[in-house]
Amino acid sequence: MENNKKNIGGITVIKVAVILICFPMFFLVNHTYTSFLYLLFLSAGSIIALLTQNIEELKTILFDRLLKLNFSSSTMLSGGVQYTFNEPKTLDNNTLKKNAKDKNKGCSSQFFSEIENDFLDNPSRETLSILSYFATSLFGKNNTDEVLWDIVENCISQLHLEDCVIYILDKQKKVLNQKTAYGNKNNGQKKVISPIQIKVGEGIVGCVAQTGTYRCVKDVTLNSNYIIDDAQRMSELSVPIFIEDELIGVLDSEHSQKDFFTQEHIFLFHLIAKLTEKKLTHIYAKTACNITSNNVYFKELDFLMKEAKIYRDPNLGLDSMAQKLKISSNYLSQLVNKLAHQNFADYVNGFRIEDAKSKLRNSKFIHYTVISIGLESGFNSKSTFYSAFKKLVGVSPSTYRKS
Repeated sequence: MENNKKNIGGITVIKVAVILICFPMFFLVNHTYTSFLYLLFLSAGSIIALLTQNIEELKTILFDRLLKLNFSSSTMLSGGVQYTFNEPKTLDNNTLKKNAKDKNKGCSSQFFSEIENDFLDNPSRETLSILSYFATSLFGKNNTDEVLWDIVENCISQLHLEDCVIYILDKQKKVLNQKTAYGNKNNGQKKVISPIQIKVGEGIVGCVAQTGTYRCVKDVTLNSNYIIDDAQRMSELSVPIFIEDELIGVLDSEHSQKDFFTQEHIFLFHLIAKLTEKKLTHIYAKTACNITSNNVYFKELDFLMKEAKIYRDPNLGLDSMAQKLKISSNYLSQLVNKLAHQNFADYVNGFRIEDAKSKLRNSKFIHYTVISIGLESGFNSKSTFYSAFKKLVGVSPSTYRKS
């Protein structure tokens, strides 16, 4: 028994050592901060998994990063683990299935059993990035229309769909009205062109509203319930949206290809519907979602600035940084304003100026011109360097160097 433990421990140490050795070598070969960042998190996750010999802990860490967006005490279920936005907690499979039925009405037990092994146990980095973007993009939305338009727009841009519509239920008339749409139904404007009504129980969308379970139709020509909207398409995915176990609408998408929608599309649509529910619940309850000092995205941003020194990239901007963090640019702007108490440009320039000040004081850079030091620190021109330096330091770089 002890020999086995020693062998396992030895193998673990060797694996960790390989990761730690290969990681900086890759960085030196590629000379890019992007490679540095990617391998850093990949290596960190691998090391954690190896040291703990427990994949559940790695999953908790990955999902904890995604879901800590201050959505109060809301909960999502994933792969044998209950992910609460404050405290991740391991559950057994029986508890998972029970909670899936109790807390995710409309997400049938069949749905969870179908995709549990493929996606919940092993979510791809792309899936995590998509969900992260959706969640952060919703953060600053303060009314129902903003939320619903944001959802359909992001479904098009992030999932690369042809069309996406959200239907809202009229309980009294028992019909579903097209509330928001992206694709041919809106022509790029936040207004649905020729909106249609679908009776509960009719069409694929109506059946989803009636049963509370999703529908993924591989070939609509073989489905007598299919209703043509603006154009004939070949496949359709519809997922119910609930608030406190009461159906309020349906998230729907059609595609010109047969069998277009995959199990990952189904998985993402259910979680997007869940995110929509949580956000609308907060709006209706007038509950504010606050950015706190332990925000995981800001910690990642802080690491990239201090350790990876990503500010040295002269092309770094709000949009490109948001893409690296896999969050919306609006959310990133709010993060920096709230936690750094300045706008993004000043935040980045602050690191660049501290870098420049260090070089201006360092005898190793005595033969460097002032402008070359500014460019080395990430500024893309003499004028922006001098202007930012004087704004934050009070004197020009040349005066600072002499003093």
